[in-house]
Amino acid sequence: MERQSDALRATLWALLFTFVLGALIIVGSRNLAHFDAALVGYTFATLFATFGITYRYAMWLRRPPTRMYWRRGWQVFLRPGAFVRNLGRLGKRAVVDFAFNRYIFRRGRLRGLTHWLIMWGCLLGAAITFPLVWGWIHFETAPGDLETYRAFVFGVAAGDFPVDGVIAFVVFHGLVWSSFLVLGGVMLAFRRRMTDHGAAAVQQFGEDILPLVLLAAISITGLMLTISYTWLHGYAYEFLAILHAVTVIVTLLWLPFGKFFHLFQRPAQLGVAFYKDEGARSEQATCGRCGRAFASAAMVKDLITVERELGFRYEMTGPGVTHYQQICPACRRAMFGLAQGALWSRS
Repeated sequence: MERQSDALRATLWALLFTFVLGALIIVGSRNLAHFDAALVGYTFATLFATFGITYRYAMWLRRPPTRMYWRRGWQVFLRPGAFVRNLGRLGKRAVVDFAFNRYIFRRGRLRGLTHWLIMWGCLLGAAITFPLVWGWIHFETAPGDLETYRAFVFGVAAGDFPVDGVIAFVVFHGLVWSSFLVLGGVMLAFRRRMTDHGAAAVQQFGEDILPLVLLAAISITGLMLTISYTWLHGYAYEFLAILHAVTVIVTLLWLPFGKFFHLFQRPAQLGVAFYKDEGARSEQATCGRCGRAFASAAMVKDLITVERELGFRYEMTGPGVTHYQQICPACRRAMFGLAQGALWSRS
């Protein structure tokens, strides 16, 4: 019954987010006046992806460990008297950990560079593609001046720039730059999977290879479109446009189900970081066997709660100890060795 209730709640959230995005598409394109009907396939794919991602995210947040971290992270972040300081720490973590991928670079420079190239290539491509597909941004020639473009954001003029200027070249080739970034990251990722025997031993096609193939297909077909209309006078452009659309739509439809879903999970780790920092400053739990501090008292208490919600019970009997989690890791290993020794002596 609880599972059905969670599914219903997740479905309602998914419907709400999908409806809001649909409404924003209508409003942002000025009642579809600036919506390109040729891109309707992209739009339906993004609406489906929005529903699937929101549903899975809502179900993910209902899992006891995730729910506990999510709740505690927000409680710490919104705590009175520390909100302004937390905002500054949030900005710092967002730049250092996410924008520069520090947590990945710690695992290896080449691995960090791989992740950084793919991440920023995808973010740049999405930032350009989705507003254009949804009609939020469009360009027109300025009245009476065919050498000047005027950019419109949500139907409001946002500025003019010359057709043959640097701004036009950079803006209208934005997807080319993002494709180069993605392809560089994909090639480095494939190199690691071919040379790192540890990674090759545990990789799976659906989780490790298919995402890279999809990203490469989108980037290559997109570059082929640019080559077609820039140097080949539009040769095979219609076929390439359909091929590119298929690769993008397939990726969007697969987005909620595959490895790319971690892109939406990763920001939640900021709350986990706040929770851990708060635990380090608060009361510490002491081991019931040796008396040494080993973890945050609040985190130990929450861990016991989550384990009981999952049906795991590790209660113990002894002086000052009521649960296995109240024993430090070193003492757990010692107790395990003592228990094995006792069994050997009995045999």
